[in-house]
Amino acid sequence: MFRIAVLASTRGTDLQTIIDAIKAGHLNVELACVISNKKNCYALERAHHQGFKTHFVDPKEKSRVEFDREMAKILEAEKVDLIVLVGYMRILTPFFTGKFHKKIINVHPALIPKYCGQDFYGANVHEAVLKAGEKETGMTIHYVEEGVDTGEIILQKKCAVLPTDTPDTLKERVQTLEKEWYPKVIRWLAEGKRNAPN
Repeated sequence: MFRIAVLASTRGTDLQTIIDAIKAGHLNVELACVISNKKNCYALERAHHQGFKTHFVDPKEKSRVEFDREMAKILEAEKVDLIVLVGYMRILTPFFTGKFHKKIINVHPALIPKYCGQDFYGANVHEAVLKAGEKETGMTIHYVEEGVDTGEIILQKKCAVLPTDTPDTLKERVQTLEKEWYPKVIRWLAEGKRNAPN
């Protein structure tokens, strides 16, 4: 069976959506493990309580490459076909992205190339969208390469920005898109299809 691993640093909201899709039979993949750089990351707790294997990789006293090599050993041992980033707050090294070329995907809470790159993550993205007076925003699912948010785009979906929006209400609307489409893209990749889901 097609095996995925999730890298997470935060609460793992999208991770739960993926787990729900697997358990409901909508996503025919095996979640091999969840890896985090944060010992108390709720995504690890979330996965552990639902019976999935978890790994904490301690970044202390390790270079970025040493850290990524340790993760790579776990992923190779688990025979992972696809690495899914879910709120993963570290920039992957060229070693890692090269080793797993076209096998790492990420969801970004904006319409790349807008509001992406090293300074745009979490609430920063939605605050910037509102400050700029954008009329629409959305999410982008893309392959991960050496640059930050520079990999090939797999899928983008849009939603309106309302005059009454706050960063929190906008985040909720964008996350609704993420929850709908991230499992669909994973399924599409697992099935080896050429046309993006719609």
